[in-house]
Amino acid sequence: MARLGTVVLRLVRSWVFRSTGCYDKRQPEHGLLIRGESMKILLADDHALFREGMRYVLQQLSDGVEVLEASNFQDALKLAGQHPELDLLLLDLHMPGSDGPKSVSYFHRRYPHIPVVVVSGEEASSNMEKVMDYGAAGFVSKSSNGQTMLGALSLVLAGGVYLSPEILRHHAIDSGAVDKRSFHTNGYGLTPRQMEVLHHLCAGMSNKEIASAIHLAEGTVKIHVAAVYHTLKVNSRLEAVRVAEHLGLVGASHG
Repeated sequence: MARLGTVVLRLVRSWVFRSTGCYDKRQPEHGLLIRGESMKILLADDHALFREGMRYVLQQLSDGVEVLEASNFQDALKLAGQHPELDLLLLDLHMPGSDGPKSVSYFHRRYPHIPVVVVSGEEASSNMEKVMDYGAAGFVSKSSNGQTMLGALSLVLAGGVYLSPEILRHHAIDSGAVDKRSFHTNGYGLTPRQMEVLHHLCAGMSNKEIASAIHLAEGTVKIHVAAVYHTLKVNSRLEAVRVAEHLGLVGASHG
């Protein structure tokens, strides 16, 4: 049994390294994303093989990553209570004891300082909107490769919001948000609603303030912010403001 476990572990490592583009941090030619930073991440998923693979992906974030694991929702809540200094929570919506998208709100209410990223095998637009409304900082598909996963988590750890391009496209189609005429008149790929959100973002407003100003749910605003980041190829509000000013988008939003 011990030998079989070793074989499985090697297979998992091989899959992570070859199919996701992530490599063992002991190899010096592949640098860490965040050097010299210790961080504690809670990985809550009921599939042991997925957790094993994700552990090696997460080790690429920093040379001081500690990964806590939970295979059911109650254990995840318990670990979060025992480790309030957590830097990040990765949450599967369908583990035993979970209440689907609403599970995000349980963590967000108790530990609002811990960013929650939902890692799901589903890409349904309705689920994505719900988890963002409940306070999630990101929604990442389990089909994402390792490099995409690392980029998403780095953005969230820096205070940003992440939604994969595929999920954003699903949302635009499912919600009827794609208007070909208005989409192309901008010239930069931003819809009128995204331009409105960008204008308020450049004015220094928080997601909550933007939501109140344009009468949208805060989760929906997060979705638009993520779309703006993706379209402008930026990773933070500061970068978004700088690019918007450089392209003249802020002035255009006034007129």
